[in-house]
Amino acid sequence: MADTDPGSLDRLHDIAVPPPVSWWPLAPGWYVVAGVALVLFGVGVWAAVDRWRRNRYRRDALRELDLIAHQAPVAVIEIAELLKRTALAAFPRERVASLTGAAWLGFLDATGGTDAFTSGDGRLLGDAIYQRARPGAAPDVPKLAAVVRHWITHHRC
Repeated sequence: MADTDPGSLDRLHDIAVPPPVSWWPLAPGWYVVAGVALVLFGVGVWAAVDRWRRNRYRRDALRELDLIAHQAPVAVIEIAELLKRTALAAFPRERVASLTGAAWLGFLDATGGTDAFTSGDGRLLGDAIYQRARPGAAPDVPKLAAVVRHWITHHRC
């Protein structure tokens, strides 16, 4: 009689568990997510390579600045030439080529987000490079090189 009783514990069986859901094949939504992630990755790589290519002139200018900065008497003129070439590589020729003196220094400050050229160590580039060096008045090339390095690295086009 115990076998026919529906409440008998002898009639209990283990729960039948379905097999686990397979990871493969993926649901269609995962293919969409993977496709979007792949496109975003590709765009990120393209943007990084493009930025690296566009900033080649900066790397070249910094390398040349390192070579120039060790030549004290001639360095100011060469740094000024390097800075003008770098600006011509980054900005339209019409905007940069004709600038001299205070206008040139103002341009460097405006594009570099600083005031180091009009009221700091970069003032040396304004008129001093066109004047003959006075005996005993050596320009402070390391400070000028630091200002120029900051402009080359941080200017915005």
